[in-house]
Amino acid sequence: MTMLNKESLILRSRVRLARNFKGIAFPHRLEAEVARKLVQQVEDAFYVSSIMNEDYSTHRMWEQGRTELLVAFEKHLVSAKLLNNSDISAYITDEEEDVSIMINEEDHLRLQVMGRDLDLTRLYEKASQLDDLLSEKIAFAFDYNFGYITACPTNLGTAMRASVMLHLPGFTLTDKIGYVAQALAQMGMTIRGIYGEGSQAEGNIYQISNEVTLGMTEEDILFNLTDTIGKLLEEEQEHQRKLLSDYTHEMEDKIYRSLGILMKARLMTSKEALYHLSLLRMGVETEVLKDVDLALIDGLIINTQPGMMRKAYGKELTEKERDLHRARIIRSIF
Repeated sequence: MTMLNKESLILRSRVRLARNFKGIAFPHRLEAEVARKLVQQVEDAFYVSSIMNEDYSTHRMWEQGRTELLVAFEKHLVSAKLLNNSDISAYITDEEEDVSIMINEEDHLRLQVMGRDLDLTRLYEKASQLDDLLSEKIAFAFDYNFGYITACPTNLGTAMRASVMLHLPGFTLTDKIGYVAQALAQMGMTIRGIYGEGSQAEGNIYQISNEVTLGMTEEDILFNLTDTIGKLLEEEQEHQRKLLSDYTHEMEDKIYRSLGILMKARLMTSKEALYHLSLLRMGVETEVLKDVDLALIDGLIINTQPGMMRKAYGKELTEKERDLHRARIIRSIF
């Protein structure tokens, strides 16, 4: 049985740097007026050329509506914590939305650069360039023993979190995902759901990231994570092969049933859509399905979330209306 390249299992990769202004209280201790002035200070340090002004834009969350905020969250441009701080927070993005600089999250700054492969070093280099740009005008809190000072002690040191969002149906369907979590914990890494900390792993989608930031260099963290995920992807493909080999008819039936439901269903909850899209994705990864594009499936995973649907229809939707429109969107694609 042929398989797609193991990196086809990657939905998104990210490198994030946490930084804080020297001598200024962390965001949860700031008055709203002071916190919003800090947003302006970041802009003054960031928009230093016409190119930056053309390619990047600031989004002040206290000026945005609920739909805009939810869409940004579903696109992974902002975190749940930034949403909670929306009265004082903002974020800067590029046109491609591969860069998001969150202001007044848990820390004053969270610089994140995103990609769709396992080249974490490339993402770190871009994040580091942005860090260098900002540090020319902003004095960051830094200690020669503890590294970068952060609101949460677990981020001390490099203050870098690298993560990769993976599709792991093989581990999940064989009940091995618990063992993966245990093994990762022993290596100073963690596994979370689709939207990171505190979220559920729906659609067999998981985020794996480094947990340790103190006592290691950025290069060591990136090497260990890249090496570990590379091996994990190989194991995932082996689990998928075994499932298709040992339970050929059963697995093909599950995959084609999901395709049939996605093509014909009139009502579709978000959870149900993720379940069936995950099986469809596995069908493409194992080349059981040869005429479906992975990018199409990944686009539907995002575009059928509540915020994206609300934006598309330009109004607040009831739960039933969302389920109707979600099913209609998916039918139109297939």
